[in-house]
Amino acid sequence: MDLDGIRQPADIKGLSHEQVEGLADQLRARIVDVVSRNGGHLASNLGAVELTLALHRVFDSPRDKIVFDVGHQCYAHKMLTGRLQAMDSLRQYKGISGFPKLGESEHDAYGTGHASTAISAALGLARARDLRGGQEHVIAVVGDGAFTGGLCYEALNDAGHSQTRLMVILNDNQMSIAPNVGGLSNYLTRMRSSKAWLGLKKRLSAFFLKVPLIGGFLHKLLSRVKDSLRNFLIRDRFFQALGFRYLGPIDGHNTRYVEKILQRAKRFDQPVIIHLVTQKGKGLAFAERQPWRTHGVNPFHKESGAPLQPATARSFGKAAGQLLTQLAREDSRLVAITAAMAEATGLQPFQQAYPDRLFDVGIAESHAVTLAAGLAVGGLRPVVTLYDTFLQRAYDQVVVDIALQKLPVTFLIDRAAMGGADGPTHHGVFGTAFLRHVPNLILLHPRSIEELEAMLRFALTQQGPVFIRYPRSEEAGMRELPYAGFALGQWERLHPKGSLCLVATGPMVRQALLARELLLEAGHRAQVVNANSTKPLDIAFLRAISLQNIPYYVLEEQVEAGGLGSAIGEACLREGLRLPARVFALPDAFIPHGSHEELLAHTGLDGASIARAIQSRLEAIA
Repeated sequence: MDLDGIRQPADIKGLSHEQVEGLADQLRARIVDVVSRNGGHLASNLGAVELTLALHRVFDSPRDKIVFDVGHQCYAHKMLTGRLQAMDSLRQYKGISGFPKLGESEHDAYGTGHASTAISAALGLARARDLRGGQEHVIAVVGDGAFTGGLCYEALNDAGHSQTRLMVILNDNQMSIAPNVGGLSNYLTRMRSSKAWLGLKKRLSAFFLKVPLIGGFLHKLLSRVKDSLRNFLIRDRFFQALGFRYLGPIDGHNTRYVEKILQRAKRFDQPVIIHLVTQKGKGLAFAERQPWRTHGVNPFHKESGAPLQPATARSFGKAAGQLLTQLAREDSRLVAITAAMAEATGLQPFQQAYPDRLFDVGIAESHAVTLAAGLAVGGLRPVVTLYDTFLQRAYDQVVVDIALQKLPVTFLIDRAAMGGADGPTHHGVFGTAFLRHVPNLILLHPRSIEELEAMLRFALTQQGPVFIRYPRSEEAGMRELPYAGFALGQWERLHPKGSLCLVATGPMVRQALLARELLLEAGHRAQVVNANSTKPLDIAFLRAISLQNIPYYVLEEQVEAGGLGSAIGEACLREGLRLPARVFALPDAFIPHGSHEELLAHTGLDGASIARAIQSRLEAIA
């Protein structure tokens, strides 16, 4: 069967198992081809191909609902549900999303992007089915990495208590973004490593069926006792204690057997958990060897895995991790905390140098923040490294555990800007708004790695929480600008003379400089100010610019409501100062996926769009 002939899941239901195996190879080849050109999630998708084929052969999507946790394993699902020809546009501006997305296809039962949500969502779908008298199956596909998040257990406890009919497939590949940690990971490892169970049933079944006369009887007897045998061999009572029927562990790449188990699970009128063991990165040698490095990738050479375009910009996260490692030699109190993203947030050097002082808590951001609070009360200097979009999951802990107690915890908040091709679930555009109004904290935004390093040294001297927000990479040209040093509440005057002023924060400093050049060509000289802190503001600057009686414009790659522009407006009203002429910020809408440059133009935040808007305003006034 040729992959190009697949238009809907029904097209694969009548295939032989040999044809399914061939289709799996084609799906993997297509995943590698697309991701090598567009970037995206590689290893997780390669590991879930047979599982996806089995799901769509056994169940009837879209009637039956398949919910993928996180969704970074959905590429085969997209290709089998009518989007094969659209895969060239994967993660491209105005193309299809890299995650399941409501509205993109009727086969995407639930929109995802963050971890540990699928069981809760599936339970909601199952209860909605029951209340309206439906009969469809609801299946949550959850990686073992997501099981390090507490939301999974809240949902399991609820579903098991109510005995709502649904299926949870535990896709156990021993990985999330990084190697899994924690008690559950160890528990699953014991279950996986029970070779006695993984091979015994298959060998005994084959043997008994060959026994003359009584072979059929022995095979049936084995079927009746296999649950007790499995319990003896792998001690699977954890999930049963939660109220789930447990099936597994099963070779997740054996589609024939996976389909049999799924068919069996369909008959149960109770919650069922099916434990599949898969290999992340399967079928691609370098992805199999280093699945954590090939979880999310930029475009690469298919043969070697080397990036097509090696990174030229310096990474904020790597720079922060290197400085933390250096500072840890000088201060034994310094510890670091991350949520399954040590390498992604730049902490690998710290982890290698001080493994006992790096706490990777798994995909459990709320726990990470409160753990940091306890470490601080215990006399240490914790540094928490998270993506901006994932800090949202720990908002209550930031308010109550950190800020209310005014604890000396430093937060390094990575990807604090539009997240490019990952799309709206990963844009880091709300952090300024949901942090700025919290008392007792300092909120900083470096324009360059040099400024980040100065801010980090400053933060580790403070007696309260400090949040430092930065994008993935340093903007071009920032390292060439002279840097005079960081002082809290004193914004940096990059170009102090002009008849108008551009007040920019973080990555928007680069766009302010580009807009300045374009305005200069049109005869308008602009000041440029790096607003490197939104809490506190530089009130002295706001008073000075108000006295100059010139228009000034605020530039920020954040939502407008609650951002830097809002803060300046509030301060000006309070102090009786001149308000900004305009705030250039993100609109009150979720921003789609695309390259960073495309999204800046899409939102009118690129230097050219800003210059045009200001010039039009100046001409209208004149």
